[in-house]
Amino acid sequence: MTTSPEAEDAVAEWLGTTLSQPASSYTAADTRHTIVSVYLTNKPHTAAAKRRELALGLERMARDGLDIGPSRISLTRVLCRDWAESWKLHFKPVLIGSSLLLKPTWSRRRPRGLQAEVILDPGLSFGTGRHPTTAFCLRELVARRPRADTRSCLDLGTGSGILAIAAAKLGYAPVDALDYDPESIRVARANARRNGVSARIRFLRQDLTTLPRRSARKYSVISANLVAPLLCAERKRILARLHADGVLIVAGILKSEFARVRHGFESSGLRLVASRTQNEWHSGAFAWRSGFRLPARKAPGRRF
Repeated sequence: MTTSPEAEDAVAEWLGTTLSQPASSYTAADTRHTIVSVYLTNKPHTAAAKRRELALGLERMARDGLDIGPSRISLTRVLCRDWAESWKLHFKPVLIGSSLLLKPTWSRRRPRGLQAEVILDPGLSFGTGRHPTTAFCLRELVARRPRADTRSCLDLGTGSGILAIAAAKLGYAPVDALDYDPESIRVARANARRNGVSARIRFLRQDLTTLPRRSARKYSVISANLVAPLLCAERKRILARLHADGVLIVAGILKSEFARVRHGFESSGLRLVASRTQNEWHSGAFAWRSGFRLPARKAPGRRF
């Protein structure tokens, strides 16, 4: 059943109740239409009656003032498959240039040459390398990877740990990763162990909004894949941890919000050095303007 995001919950409840099965839903990014569906093992004998009942329910929602969108009802036959395995076909290896290979555990693809490899299965925590914002951060980490020197990395909002793990694999050290969600930290640590880099990353459950506004520790690269309001509100805390010749990578920003984020960081002394727009997302990388001097601050006792 096709409807609007506004009516998603109401339609899902009505569809599940009518067909006595739990309903699932997703919203297409391109059309902004929401698809609500129920899987049935057999075609109901009263299919026509059920369709009329569903249509009447949609009409009542519309009369009550709910925007139900296209409200199309369809019945589709689905071939019997081994769903436990077939879904894996959608998660193929991801290449970030010639330097980084990301793959799920069931992939047999091997890294080529000096290519770093990150093994990560889709899970509850955000970040498998396929989302435009994560992919941008990975490309920037690859572009700024340490060569002869040592470069440190701070991953804010680590999620699955993918960026921190990739940084460790690419030679960044030390690598610190923060997230407010305890489940994300648990998953990130497990992923780091699977990739053999748990000893090279410090994962910490930490709320960015409660970090000290001053920091003795500075990082060569900070990755902040966060929502725009949080980036703007906490930019001073973020920049307090950026080295004088460091780079800040920001993602998770809608196209309509990027100008606000850019203005905030540029007004704080940074300049935009890389930018990419893909679908509805706009990501960027910033560095300190030439000649800009960081304010001298007394070093605190805490590491972060």
